[in-house]
This record gives sequence, C-alpha cells and structure tokens, in this order.
Amino acid sequence: MTNKIEWQGRVGQTWAAEWRRTDRSFTGLTDVLLGRASTPGFRRALDVGCGAGELSLALARGHASAPVVGVDVSPELVEAAQGRGSHLPNVAFHCADAAGWQDADFVPDLIVSRHGVMFFDDPVRAFAHLARTAEAGARLVFSCFRELADNSWAQRPVALLPNGAVPQTDPLAPGPFAFADPRRIERVLGAAGWMQVHCEPADFAFVLGMGDDAVDDALSYLLAIGPAARAARELAEPERAAFVDRLRGLLAAQDEQGLVAMRAGAWIVTARSGN
Repeated sequence: MTNKIEWQGRVGQTWAAEWRRTDRSFTGLTDVLLGRASTPGFRRALDVGCGAGELSLALARGHASAPVVGVDVSPELVEAAQGRGSHLPNVAFHCADAAGWQDADFVPDLIVSRHGVMFFDDPVRAFAHLARTAEAGARLVFSCFRELADNSWAQRPVALLPNGAVPQTDPLAPGPFAFADPRRIERVLGAAGWMQVHCEPADFAFVLGMGDDAVDDALSYLLAIGPAARAARELAEPERAAFVDRLRGLLAAQDEQGLVAMRAGAWIVTARSGN
C-alpha cells in the first residue's frame, strides 16, 4: 500500500530525487500515452499525479496555445516540476490532491495521468470529482500497471527476497498495482460517471540502468524505488546483503552492452465524461 501520506513524505522525496531515472524508465510508455492524449488535440489539459512533470511538459511543448496544469500531493515533486517548466508560459504546477482540486477558471477537456491514479484513497469519489470539474464530454487518458506477472522488473526482484519479507496487502488498496484488473477500472470509472471506457494493453521496456556501470545504476535504482525497495530496507543483515548480491546477479544477466531493461506491462485507459 502506498497512500497519500507516504507520497507527501518519504516516497515523494525519493521519487523527486529519482525523477531522471523514472522518466527514463517510462520513456517507451510515455510516447504511447502522449500519442493517445494528443489525438485529436485539446484546449486545456489537467495532469493528475503529475510527479516531476514529464507528461505535463511534453504536452505543453507540443501544444503551445493550450494551458496545461499538473497537480501532485508531493511538495518535492511539484518543486522539481516547477523548476523544469519555468521556461514554458503555458504550464503550471500545484501541490494539491486531484481528488479535491478545482479551479473555476480552468475547466479541462483532457485529463491525463502517467501512473498517478492508482493511489486515490477513494477512487470512485476521486474520478467522480474529476468528471464534475471537466468539460462535458472531456477525454480521460491514463496509464497504470497491469498485474505483477506482466511486470518482470518488479516481480523478479520481489522473488529474490527472503520468505515473508513482503507483507500481504489488500490488492485493492492504493498502490502501484491497484488497477491491475481492467474489470475494476471499468467498474470504478462507470460508477464515477465516465463512459466509453477502454483498456488497451501496452508492453514496454522498463529501463533500469545504462552506461558503463549499467548494473550498478540498475541496482541502486531498484533499491530506491519499486516493490522490493521497501522490503529490502527493512531486512536485517546479513539477509539484506544476501538479497543485494542476488539482485546484482539478476541484473548482470540482463546487461546488454550497457543497457539493463526488463519487461513492463501497462494499461492505457481511455474514457469520456458523461456530464
């Protein structure tokens, strides 16, 4: 489980420090998501859980006459996004919870998110709020992870942890895999007033490490983010050292001339506001 409080604290701080590597990891998916979001165009876009701003900035650069607003609950991530976007006049970032944020002067006809919607405490209420604050017929385009079995970048490191190191959690609780089941996505969005819900699978290479020290790059990255990172931090020595050795071996086996990448699977979800 990863909730709002954690994003406002340690998790948000970690992702703010790692935004360059997380953007690199999602490059293949970001391109697909931007293609869906940009066609047939938009007048005003809201980026939910914008993180360090990668998607907002790309939309703003490609649509200079369209205002783009990104919101995120992490002060550190919003600060990073503001710094990156200071040269773009049509983009703005706010530290706020999208489940309650509203600006009467900004009514989006496009709502987008790159993996930012799986952390709502009450997803039906959050998506209903977004539908009410958007234009009638507004488009919703977001990405989220499919099940763990489709994401070897996360599954295989977790499998290397000692037995019992990963606590069992409610699969519907806020977290990276909360929307793995497309039937749940359809139920949530339908209950929140969204129509024409469609979930399209997208596979991409999740880049973990690059360069002359690609394995070390990947190792430090996976010890900072991902489902194995939290459990690894809580291991006592020598279990943690043994896990790190096993993880290094896994990553070394994936090293292809300075590139360490593993499979990732996501849903590209599209819908229309029923308002």
